[in-house]
Amino acid sequence: MLKHDADLELFRDNFRRFMQEHIAPHYETWEKEGLMPRQVWNLLGENGYLCVDLPEEYGGYGVPTHYSLMLVEESARAGYGALSTAISCHSEIAAPYILHIANDEQKQYWLPRMVTGEVVGAIGMTEPGAGSDLQSIRSNAILQDDHYLLNGSKTFISNGQHADLVVLAVKTDPTAKAKGVSLMLVDTHLDGFKKGTNLDKIGLHSQDTSELFFDNVKVPKNQLLGQAGHGFIYLMQELPRERTAIAATALGAIRGAIDVTVKYVQERQAFGQSIAKFQNTRFVIAQAKIDEQAVAAFYERCLEEYMDGVMTVQTAAAIKAFSSDMQMKVADNLLQLFGGYGYMTEYPISRFFVDARIQRIYGGTNEIMKEIVARDVLGR
Repeated sequence: MLKHDADLELFRDNFRRFMQEHIAPHYETWEKEGLMPRQVWNLLGENGYLCVDLPEEYGGYGVPTHYSLMLVEESARAGYGALSTAISCHSEIAAPYILHIANDEQKQYWLPRMVTGEVVGAIGMTEPGAGSDLQSIRSNAILQDDHYLLNGSKTFISNGQHADLVVLAVKTDPTAKAKGVSLMLVDTHLDGFKKGTNLDKIGLHSQDTSELFFDNVKVPKNQLLGQAGHGFIYLMQELPRERTAIAATALGAIRGAIDVTVKYVQERQAFGQSIAKFQNTRFVIAQAKIDEQAVAAFYERCLEEYMDGVMTVQTAAAIKAFSSDMQMKVADNLLQLFGGYGYMTEYPISRFFVDARIQRIYGGTNEIMKEIVARDVLGR
């Protein structure tokens, strides 16, 4: 069990105050506009809330991983699912790839600017014809002298509109399958790199999500991440962190949905009494709390395993599927207690509901997660 950490709780309180001052007054507007402004990243960086577990030599605090994941969890709990996803993609996905795989020159070039918010990070895996089936990607980068010539496209890329850097999965050997996949650090300002329109989603409205297009983009040879042909290995190595972060978002959102529902049922009157007095209300709330504790216990165990370097791909798949399924179930059950008001966007529970749905899809669909677990139990 993770021990109580007074410094972590102080950091949590400071982040809550930051959100109250800088996020709360504007979030509804951002949701309606479909995009958070770019300056949010600079504010996060200036206040020390990006990539906090990076070593001090790159500008981070060098704190344990759970400090970083706390920011993902708390922003989700506050009802800011788009912010949670944005921070997660930047700090929990893109940055660790660079920290664990990049050479010293690449780390020094990219990581300090990711800490300050000068550079927004994203990861580009999904393509129109290749979602969870990563070995079928078609984007390719062919080596030509001192650069790779990059062509292709990606879709559903979180942080895509604001991204300055994309950790991109491409085929450097188009004739091979998994062994032909490599990772590259691609500067989005290079000639031939184009961002499509901000995609219109049913949830996470203010979280920018884009198509990306590459037309003869010249990526310097020194921006290959790790070894050519090892991309699939690197992806399998780093996906547990991503899936643990998805669980952090799920846990925070479950707790936030319970928070707003408890407040509502205690204030709402029906048939001459608070609806919190009805047995059905009490049972639904109780079940949500039980589910929250189950997710929290599993998540905490997984977090410890990740920090100890012993987390398996199967365990990461299990916590991702379990926590996101539970997030959707809890949001749905709690929304029911609001009646017709739960379907109105002015009530926060509606956002917890629509923001939950994508969690079962990205990071690998839950069907794929269950297949990974099944292989561990039953074999291929």
